Amino acid sequence: MRWIILIIFSTLLGGCAGTKYTVDDGRKVNEELLANIRAYGAGEKALRPAIARSASLKDPECDTQWELPISVASAYDLAIDDRVAWVRGLGVDERLTVVGAAIGSPLQLGDKIQAIGSYSSENSEKMLLELADRRDAGDPFSLTLFGGRTVKVTPYKVCRGYTRLAPPNLPQTQDYHWLLSMHPLQVARADMTEDEALWAVLWTQGVSEEGGARMKTYHYSTKIVGTLYNLFTIASGLKGAALAAETAMKAAQTEAANAATAAFRKRLVEDASAMVKSQLRDALSNVAVRQLKQIDVVAAMQQAAANRSSLTGVAWAAATIFDKADVWAYNRLEKLNGNPLAGFSLHQKLIERGLTANSLVLDPERMTVLNALATQRGRREDVVAILGGIRPENLQFDLADMPMASAPQAFSYEMDDLPNASQPYARGLIDSMLRMPVASSVNP
Repeated sequence: MRWIILIIFSTLLGGCAGTKYTVDDGRKVNEELLANIRAYGAGEKALRPAIARSASLKDPECDTQWELPISVASAYDLAIDDRVAWVRGLGVDERLTVVGAAIGSPLQLGDKIQAIGSYSSENSEKMLLELADRRDAGDPFSLTLFGGRTVKVTPYKVCRGYTRLAPPNLPQTQDYHWLLSMHPLQVARADMTEDEALWAVLWTQGVSEEGGARMKTYHYSTKIVGTLYNLFTIASGLKGAALAAETAMKAAQTEAANAATAAFRKRLVEDASAMVKSQLRDALSNVAVRQLKQIDVVAAMQQAAANRSSLTGVAWAAATIFDKADVWAYNRLEKLNGNPLAGFSLHQKLIERGLTANSLVLDPERMTVLNALATQRGRREDVVAILGGIRPENLQFDLADMPMASAPQAFSYEMDDLPNASQPYARGLIDSMLRMPVASSVNP
């Protein structure tokens, strides 16, 4: 009997050993994708500890979600060249691979997950769905790693508003929703400090808390049942989520072109882009970071204003309270004994690198509100120092031709009143992913 058991066990091991995972064979890969994969890894490495740190606030004023001390990615079902790029850039193959880990996490970067509790599958999309289910159950569970080690993982509660990065194949994607915000990948290129990463997380939670009433068009529990896969994998690099995101973005661009406000938004973006090209590109060409002149900063902040004004769908509603999210993040960073001026320093890093098409660069309106708060706290001169000696009040410009997203306008709390609200993806990528059934992405 003992020999029979050994034979069966050996056969099972042989079957596992027979699975071949992608390795870096030295082939030529898309260098832009490779750079994006590495930036994605750097961002996850910074954000996951910050998410865990935000949980220690235990804020009684916010709604909550379950989170994990790790984030994972997989190159499952991607084209072979892209799989090699993931292996080369981040050590990620077809298996669920840890790419972000909180301090004290039982898992480390690069660990590969073989089983979740008693569940195991070669299909990493199904594994991600199982991991999402375990996360949102809120109970401790075990993970078995390739190599045989088993660890216990305990989900924890954080303020509502998942902080996620755009997938490397669609690095410019951004969307802001009361349940989840997706930041463009350029945010990960800012070399964030611990406090700056925490600012990004708290700001995202602030968007949800301060703008949730404007963004909600359905009840929490009735809309995400059966769609957790989409939320969990939208930035994982998996083929299904990546294709869905690409389709959504193309459709959103098409609908925006037909919307009543398209001409207005197009003019905002074109005007700001022209100014940036003439004033900022030459100043920053071939230089990663430099001391900016006031005119450079104004140009960058105009681009940030245009980016904010060009958001559509649910993100458009979110954009009306970005300044309130700044205040939310400032106050809670103080409570966590962090540097509340991290929002200013992250803003400065991003514009020094010419990275302005994101929500973490302050436009003039937001700068005014946040600087007023810092001044009340006695940090006025500290802000000036962070901004390279430029005073915030000197960064204002005539807004007549560049209205802010939150300027007085016809606003409706009913998303069905948005232009082309009935069209696919009109409410944005995240809202559309929420409505997408799991079966459309995960094969039986």
